[in-house]
Amino acid sequence: MSQEEKVKKVLVLPGDKVEGIKQAQNIYLFDYNGEKRAAVAGLLDIKDEGASFVPLKGFYFPNEGDIVIGLVTSHAAANWFLDINSPYQATLSIQDFFGVKQGGQVPDDPFTYLKIGDYVKARIVAFDRVRSPALTVQDKGLGRITEGTVVTVRPVKVPRIIGKKGSMIETIKSASGCDVFVAVNGRVHITCQNEILQEIVAEAIKMIETQSHTTGLTARVKQFIEEERRVRGV
Repeated sequence: MSQEEKVKKVLVLPGDKVEGIKQAQNIYLFDYNGEKRAAVAGLLDIKDEGASFVPLKGFYFPNEGDIVIGLVTSHAAANWFLDINSPYQATLSIQDFFGVKQGGQVPDDPFTYLKIGDYVKARIVAFDRVRSPALTVQDKGLGRITEGTVVTVRPVKVPRIIGKKGSMIETIKSASGCDVFVAVNGRVHITCQNEILQEIVAEAIKMIETQSHTTGLTARVKQFIEEERRVRGV
């Protein structure tokens, strides 16, 4: 029996007491009369080494340093506004996008280079809960996403998509041959050799999202990808 199958899962409702938690601060847990209680519905994963609380619902709360994938929804005179799959809307300045501080220049019509509907991989550089999260793309690997596809999932499902020590995401990569980047805000960037493979991986990601509470999921995801590749001839 695999380690994944040895985990006991207990449904926890809002207000229920949770015991044996080894986690540090968690926005989905609160203290009441010296006891930890759940703020949202979730699952208590009970293992020999302790328990962890996995929320079934929740949102992405921005933190400085996070790498996120944002969707451009509108723009003002000096910046773009991005949906980062959170209650908070993020901003990306024109000067940052074109690297003005690094010697870049802003073109006459900057909004033809980054349009509404484009996805951007960026890092959160500032957020104080009063002003919108500020983004930068001035790091290696960041910027407008120009290839592949982006899938949006509930942010609380990100740990399950990655898996323990990266086991789930490595299974997806090895079974599909695709490059998969999972952002902390619940957006997954998939780049494959062709669109059919991208569709298969996207379906696998959605499968994990809906079946995250079940056991033996890693093996089923691997089997799903391999079977779909065989059926679709890729």
